Amino acid sequence: TNPGFMVRITQAGLDYAHQHGIAFLEKELARLKLQDISGDFRIRHVGKVHYELSELDLRSFHLPYSRISLVPNVGLQVSISNAFAEVDGHWRVKFYFIRDHGSFDMKVENVYIKINLRLGSDAEGKPTIETSDCSTRISKVRVHFSGKFGWLYNLFYDAIEPTFRRILESKVCETVARSVRRELQPYARTLPVTARIDAKVGIDYSLVAPPTATAQSLDTGLKGEFFSLAQRSAVPFPPLALALPPDHNRMVYFGASSYFFNTAAFAYHAAGVLVFELTDAMVVSPQNGGLCCCPYTLPAPLQLEKMYPDMPMKLRLSAPSAPFLNIGPEGLSLRPVVDIQAYAILPSSSLAPLFLLSLVSNVSAVVNVKSGHIVGSLQVGRMKLSLKHSDVGTFQVRMLQSIMNIYASSILLPRLNERLAEGFPLPLPDRIQLSNILVRFYQNFLLLGADVHYQPQ
Repeated sequence: TNPGFMVRITQAGLDYAHQHGIAFLEKELARLKLQDISGDFRIRHVGKVHYELSELDLRSFHLPYSRISLVPNVGLQVSISNAFAEVDGHWRVKFYFIRDHGSFDMKVENVYIKINLRLGSDAEGKPTIETSDCSTRISKVRVHFSGKFGWLYNLFYDAIEPTFRRILESKVCETVARSVRRELQPYARTLPVTARIDAKVGIDYSLVAPPTATAQSLDTGLKGEFFSLAQRSAVPFPPLALALPPDHNRMVYFGASSYFFNTAAFAYHAAGVLVFELTDAMVVSPQNGGLCCCPYTLPAPLQLEKMYPDMPMKLRLSAPSAPFLNIGPEGLSLRPVVDIQAYAILPSSSLAPLFLLSLVSNVSAVVNVKSGHIVGSLQVGRMKLSLKHSDVGTFQVRMLQSIMNIYASSILLPRLNERLAEGFPLPLPDRIQLSNILVRFYQNFLLLGADVHYQPQ
């Protein structure tokens, strides 16, 4: 299935996420709890020595050098080098009649960690991330023991160093896997796969396939489809193939296809939202810019004054079909068709049909991003009015053209732009803010670029 919406995270975006991830992992490693270590070792020609290490305290764990890399068709790899840690504790030995105890300081140096992350999607279309492989290698362990028997401590060190190295290497990878499972995976699942826009319509942002790692970016295809909350209907047109240009100056890019926007029009039309009613009381007076409640202000043929004397009128504007939007390098445009049904409001409050007009206009759109939402506004060009049907005889619609232009620009357009100013949410995980916005138009899709700021809890 072709996506209707694409999300691309560039190397710059991954580097930014990596900074926060490494800072968190460093704190988690510093909280490692190390169990007591005990055992025996044998001194040749002398005998067996029993030792105990207790109250092990990992005072710090530092990850000064690390990087995140894209592994095409696999996922992500995090490489950490020259990490180091410090451990304090107490020791105790028993050797025949010799018993001694004290404290020790241990420095673990040249720690190398390699983490592979596998990216996927679940049955709900939410992203998944898990540790597919982890390896830790410790090159150097230095220990300083307090005590009087130096020759014994050297033997003691030779016995415990391999054990401690093995335990710590295992603990590091356990901590990595736990952090990914308890922190990174739940955070990835805060990406909304469905977003409720208003009381009528929502957006489906579920993944159509697992994220794909390329040499330069991490690309994710989303369904990108609006739907009516009352009843979800199959969209009568398919999404076209969507390939984003090789832009990498921003941390993240969003590709919104014409399918994405046209399903919005389809969903709102199916939900019955694209219907507007105008009465005399709602007409804007061109002279004073305010509301005019006078009768007979709506456009009407002269014969109506004889057929329906002193009766107000109502216009019902509706789209016979969902307007189809075009996106090209020059921008975003549409050519909606609006039916205008005129009624006379009888004294009984019932409606008497008068005539049906068709209004066609060229409309262009301005698009931007604000507070994580795609926002926009419409600008209406020249309108063409024609008579489709009349219950009051034939008449020339030319007299209504200029008045309908005023109604459309003064009443209908402000209503639409008020809704578009609220915008539609972009698929963003929790606590993400966008800045340095870029907007570009391509054939059949809109490209949005941005840098990212993460706001910790």
